[in-house]
Order: sequence, then structure tokens, then C-alpha cells
Amino acid sequence: MKEETFFHYIELEKRFSPHTVTAYKIDLGQFMAYLEKQYDGIAIEAIEHTHIRSWMAQLMENGISARTINRKLSCLKTYFKFLLKREYLTKNPMVKVLPPKTGKRLPVFVSKESMERLFSEHTIFTKDFEGLRDRAIMEIFYTTGIRRSELLGLKLSDVNFYQRQLKVLGKGNKERLVPFGKKLEDTLNDYVDAREKTFDCELPEELFITQKGKKLYSKLLYDLVKKYLSMVTTIEKKSPHVLRHSFATHLSDNGADLNAIKELLGHSNLAATQVYTHNSIEKLRKVYEQAHPKAK
Repeated sequence: MKEETFFHYIELEKRFSPHTVTAYKIDLGQFMAYLEKQYDGIAIEAIEHTHIRSWMAQLMENGISARTINRKLSCLKTYFKFLLKREYLTKNPMVKVLPPKTGKRLPVFVSKESMERLFSEHTIFTKDFEGLRDRAIMEIFYTTGIRRSELLGLKLSDVNFYQRQLKVLGKGNKERLVPFGKKLEDTLNDYVDAREKTFDCELPEELFITQKGKKLYSKLLYDLVKKYLSMVTTIEKKSPHVLRHSFATHLSDNGADLNAIKELLGHSNLAATQVYTHNSIEKLRKVYEQAHPKAK
């Protein structure tokens, strides 16, 4: 019962994304199953930091990465905070739990040359409704850096063609305005025209729709991004988030102010944005090592 109340809390009050809610349900379910098996399903009030550490140890023995374990601990941290807030608990068992250390992982991104090839080659996107829609999606991801959930939530009314900006509803229900250029304006106009001419039925208010005139869904969006990136790059990971990384990395490489990138991405703090400077530093390091006589 407490678990269901918790899931309602993070979904309706905290406004966590559907993806995060699903992940939390899996993580919390795994933890509860572990307690049931190892400790005969002890009561929530009896859970200690030793139980959580024991679960962590088992996850590590099973080859689960430190990054994944940290995500699972984040779920437990939110859960126990919720229980304290609702006075189901009087102490937090997470206080003495230290997360495993993770190595710094640089964001995967697509090269500028590959992105230019994607939009310049005439054979990649068809001129029918589907092709115009897919091009608009790929351009929006790359030229605005918005998240997959943010794109799926975009409404036709959120596009301001006059001022060339998108009204985006981000994490935590925070709204921000994201500018775009003339090329994306032209692409969006072509898509909206095709959208109106292709369907004679009442359409959803969402900007992007399927070939059946229904609201675009997450898996289709992921699959089409993977399809088009596969045409221009050999990087292993091909997802909407890679396009977000590419947007931020290319801005950083071209000298954009870090605070400006933070605002465009909708990050709540600068620490989340600073990771994009590492790619620029690595690029400079290679130039330095190749050009300076004392570099090696």
C-alpha cells in the first residue's frame, strides 16, 4: 500500500517522467523482493543501512555497474524520504549508505560532419508526410537540444513562428523558451503544411503525430532517431539523448557560454552542464599534444 502511495506521489506531486516512474517501480520492486528472500520480508520500520548495503553487495557480485546501482539507490533515497515525510518512519536508513564511486563518462555525441551530412543529402528524408515529419524531428532535437519527453509533449501552439521559439515543458513541470533558426522554421512550416493536407480528421493538439493521425509515442520516436543516425554515423549508441549531447557539445566547441547552454538545456544547476566542457578540453589536448614540442 505504501509503495502504491509513493508511486502516486512521484507521478502526480513530484511530476517525475513516466520513464523515471517505471524505473523506480522496477528498482523498488527488486529491493523488496531481495528483502523478502533474504530477510523473510522484514517490516519497513525495521530496515537498516546494513540491509541496503547487503543488497548493494549482491548487485555488485552480479556484475551490475556502479552507475546503475547509484540509480537504484536514488530510488531508495526518494522512497525513504517520502516515508519520513508521511511519518511512516522515524529514521532514514539511507543516512549511512555511501554510493559506489563511478568513473567520469563523457557524453556520446555525433560529429558535426555527420550531422551536416544527415541534413544535406537529399536521399535521406523523403518528401511525403513521414519524411517531412522525421526531418522536423531530427532538426528539432539537434538544433534545440530538447529531451525526448519534451518533444513528445510539444503542442502545435507551442511553436512561435514569428519569434522563432519553442515553449518547452521540462522536468519538474518547469517551462522554458528555446530559440530556433530560419532553417528549422522552414522545415517546421513544410511539416505543418503536410500535416494539414494529409489528414481530413480531427488531429491531436500535439505537434508530432503518426501516419494514422495519432499522438506520436516514445518507441516510434526512438526507432526513427536510431534509423536516421545509422545512416550517417557508426557510434554504438543512437538515441534522442545523443542528439541532445551533440547539440550541447557543438555549442561548447564553438565557444558558447556555459550558463547559456545550461538555460537552453533546462538544467537546474551548472554541474550537470559542465560535463560538455570535457569534450572540448579533450579536443584541445589532442591539438596540444600534436603541435607542441614539449607535449610528450
